[in-house]
Amino acid sequence: MPALSFEFFPPKTDEQRAQLDRTAKELKSLNPEYVSVTFGAGGSTLSYTSDTVARLHQQHGLDVAPHISCMGGTRAEIAALLDSYREAGYRRIVALRGDLPSGMASPGDFRYASELVRFIREHSGDHFHIEVAAYPEMHPQAEDVHADLRHFKTKIDAGADGAITQYFFNADAYFRFVEDARRLGVKVPIVPGIMPISQYAQLKRFSDACGAEIPRWMSRRMQGYYDDVESIRSMGAEVVAQLCRRLLEGGAPGLHFYTLNRVKATRAVLDQLS
Repeated sequence: MPALSFEFFPPKTDEQRAQLDRTAKELKSLNPEYVSVTFGAGGSTLSYTSDTVARLHQQHGLDVAPHISCMGGTRAEIAALLDSYREAGYRRIVALRGDLPSGMASPGDFRYASELVRFIREHSGDHFHIEVAAYPEMHPQAEDVHADLRHFKTKIDAGADGAITQYFFNADAYFRFVEDARRLGVKVPIVPGIMPISQYAQLKRFSDACGAEIPRWMSRRMQGYYDDVESIRSMGAEVVAQLCRRLLEGGAPGLHFYTLNRVKATRAVLDQLS
């Protein structure tokens, strides 16, 4: 089995916490390298993030990488957060720009993830292994693909140790992105982000928001299943497992699954891989 990592989001209700516990328990059996926990911009889920990080570490014995976002955080607030994570024994951080939430007039003290990475290094030295985001199909707000690559390299030059990509379904997009990054002098591992498929409507909504492309043939096939959830899940597991297989055969250093706090779709992919 390749090096695995899983992303969770902070639950807000008792039912969601129970769901997370079930998912974490089952996925821990796959010996992930670490799990990450997303962060709400403007502090909207900050306490939930910290609580979830502690829950996964203390109750489930997982190595946890909290997400930290530029948006809505002052230098002092982010410094305090880094100190608290360091004192708790965490060694990984996922540093992101994040999205400005509606109703917020301005972002925090950092505009770009590269500034946040540089600040983490200045504040905490080499204590944290820092992951940043990468976009094989281009960040939806980038001027063009070349500018997006330059922005990516800036984050690495600021001190990032590795990168996790936005999810995609075209392996060639990943391989080309890695090739272009290497040509620019980027040497850190670039781990593909994997989105298991359980619902077409949800997948389309996420993809429209983040700029990930669903291949036309996939979209047509899933639409043709209408409300046949099992057929969509079965096809999704097969397609994503094939993607993972090709990525690993092509030299990808591992796989990072966006679990959405659910185990079934992720497990279906990994069962086919193994």
